[in-house]
Amino acid sequence: MTITYDEIIDGDQFEDLVASYFRELKDSKENNITNVEILQSGIGTDGGRDILIEFDISDDIKIFKRKWVVQCKFHNSTISPSNIQTVNIPSLIHSYGASGYLLVCKTRPTAGLTDLFENLNVNCSHRYQYEIWNGNQFLSKIYFKSNLHPIFFPLYNNYINSIKNKS
Repeated sequence: MTITYDEIIDGDQFEDLVASYFRELKDSKENNITNVEILQSGIGTDGGRDILIEFDISDDIKIFKRKWVVQCKFHNSTISPSNIQTVNIPSLIHSYGASGYLLVCKTRPTAGLTDLFENLNVNCSHRYQYEIWNGNQFLSKIYFKSNLHPIFFPLYNNYINSIKNKS
């Protein structure tokens, strides 16, 4: 058995998983993140922002803040530019005083969406960052956050624990 999105029931739970992943980064010892603030948009139209994340990062001299606008797409089909066409992403980033925009997808983005983000990264006059995590990329990150497994992947978690108990 492997970890899959089969145990995630809807987009709201997927959004909670993404938010929980970023909360876990605060407790991780492999980065310089000293604090993580998460603000979820809640139920209803979100205008392209599901989660606003603010990191406090230390470079051993000073702590500085970095903010990201995160949108989650829990679609069974590929994500294309038409799935986000109602959002003016640079304006959205600017309105929150963020550094960038992260799109987290259950599936894969189309080549058109990947090209759009690449062009935004190259041509953005404000130096905003535009990133996409496809479903497999995000699952590989979740795999190492075992604290999230009992909450979001209970069947997978039970399977892993049964194997550990047999040894």
